[in-house]
Amino acid sequence: MIYPWGDERRFNSYAAYFRRVFGHRMQKVTINAGFSCPNRDGTISTGGCTFCDNAAFTPSYCDATKSITQQIDEGIEFHRRRYRTAQQYLAYFQSFSNTYAPLERLRKCYDEALAHPDIAGIVVGTRPDCVDEQKLNYFAELSRKKYVTIEYGVESCYDETLRRINRGHDFATAEQAIRMTAERGIHCGAHFILGLPGESDEMLIEQVERINSLPLTTVKFHQLQLFRGTALAREWDEHPERFRFWTIEEYLDLFVEILRRLRPDIVVERFAGEAPPRYHHTRGWGLVRNEELLAMLDKRLEQQDVHQGDFFNIFAPKLEI
Repeated sequence: MIYPWGDERRFNSYAAYFRRVFGHRMQKVTINAGFSCPNRDGTISTGGCTFCDNAAFTPSYCDATKSITQQIDEGIEFHRRRYRTAQQYLAYFQSFSNTYAPLERLRKCYDEALAHPDIAGIVVGTRPDCVDEQKLNYFAELSRKKYVTIEYGVESCYDETLRRINRGHDFATAEQAIRMTAERGIHCGAHFILGLPGESDEMLIEQVERINSLPLTTVKFHQLQLFRGTALAREWDEHPERFRFWTIEEYLDLFVEILRRLRPDIVVERFAGEAPPRYHHTRGWGLVRNEELLAMLDKRLEQQDVHQGDFFNIFAPKLEI
């Protein structure tokens, strides 16, 4: 069976999305451009988000002391040994808030990345309170020549949760940034953490309706992971009763229900995260890799004969993406 996104897979996957857009496999090359974060430098807060440890998901070749071109070269060499079928690359600016700088610095940074002959586009990770019309107009200009995605850390649709994790912005701020981005024709992504303290399974399922209302191209979900040295790890030590951690089987059950309600045209970039064991404050899921989890999700969807969006309201007004 071919599903509405033009693929036999039971959800709208990131890999298939890029095959549709580029005609072949793409690979992200992660870049650390040395940006900071208003939630760390004192503009909003000095503590940062309670869950945050950028080192836990930053590849070893990423080093802000190296030029962007050097990081791209080393990243491509790193990935060529692992993913030999990738034909082109996207520069993924992941560390901290990659629009948190004057426009002139952004131009220098992203123009250098896009000048690399193997780079077909950029993915820019940032906070929704770190963009404005001038910056988005610049990215819109770039997007007319190259592939551009702005990926916002939203984390939760619930303001009470955002306050508890010291996020420094509310959901309305994220909603406004996403709409401003999409209005300019820029691909837009959002990141959500599943399992933050105070959020029940029912709340995580209910928030899908709010996610569906946003003009998103892609969405990334991660299960909550506790990293050593973070404020959230200290909260766990003091109040473990506030936390809920799923087994892999329980998480798959939850995510299937989320997926069945998710708008079919939204591309699912990730549904779980992994980090080296040395960063984990709790045991987590051990050494299970994302590839294994993906195979388990595919099998679960097939066994239940369900797919992304089969609970989505077909009478809802179609969004212009």
